[in-house]
Amino acid sequence: MSTSAVKVDALSKRFGDFVAVDAISFEVPRGQIFGFLGPNGAGKTTTIRMLLGLLRPTTGRATVLGLDSEREAEAIRQRIGYMSQKFSLYDDLTVGENLDFYGGVYGVRGARLRQRKAVILEMAGLIGRERTITRSLSGGWKQRLALGAALLHEPEMLFLDEPTAGVDPLSRRAFWDLLYDLAASGATMLVTTHYMDEAEHCQTLAFIQRGRLVASGSPQEIKETQMRGQVLEVTCDQPEMAVIALRSRRFDEAARGRSASLFDEVALYGALVHVISADAAAQQDVVAQTLAAAGVHVMAITAITPSLEDVFIASARREE
Repeated sequence: MSTSAVKVDALSKRFGDFVAVDAISFEVPRGQIFGFLGPNGAGKTTTIRMLLGLLRPTTGRATVLGLDSEREAEAIRQRIGYMSQKFSLYDDLTVGENLDFYGGVYGVRGARLRQRKAVILEMAGLIGRERTITRSLSGGWKQRLALGAALLHEPEMLFLDEPTAGVDPLSRRAFWDLLYDLAASGATMLVTTHYMDEAEHCQTLAFIQRGRLVASGSPQEIKETQMRGQVLEVTCDQPEMAVIALRSRRFDEAARGRSASLFDEVALYGALVHVISADAAAQQDVVAQTLAAAGVHVMAITAITPSLEDVFIASARREE
């Protein structure tokens, strides 16, 4: 048996003149959580739809569980579980009726369906809610139910497309706890997300930007090999104004042909500002002076270990 659950070789998808996915190649190891990261519109969902045989690739080839994604799509769908960002549930059915419906879709009936429903209800924390109309569930409970429906037939692999989009932070954390439990039991998962904190908990990652892969590997490998620079974290009272001031300084220096001696990138990171530079320590005074001149009060400037988001921004910038 191959050690890879998914193999993608130079896969592309074009819609007219628009290139949605551009000759990407990667592998998903068996028994791991594989994170497929990128902003909305980067090509994540298009890639998954090709892997599941729902879209025909323009060029390239992919296999899932050893099966050709284009020629053996039906066989693939019987062996995988799929959870979309819209959860694909029927709001006018009860929790139990939704599970019955998906059991029928996957050919799970009779005693096996009763046994699997009991397992799923316990796993998702939905015992006692079997007769609850799905539309009355919160986003977090719907999310758990959708995961349960995808697991009813005991698939060999799970495809989870933006499964935490629009869900509150506590529900996101609880959902990932479920995924970790599944991974501990040997499940293979491909998860698309744009949340970098979720990516930290995947064993293997691939970053996609505008249809092209810009980095891949374990989180630690990506940080070590893809980050060409150091990071200054700036705590200040006007982070948006700070970003504008620092970018203006960078552009001014570039116009004078001196950008090589300044910082490479400036990005807003929540309420903080991250400044990426080949030599962060050498730029600390420049950052402080630039912000002081812009009327921004700086509380702290600290050199930190790059986050995955820093690495993604730097990788995307290089690709552009």
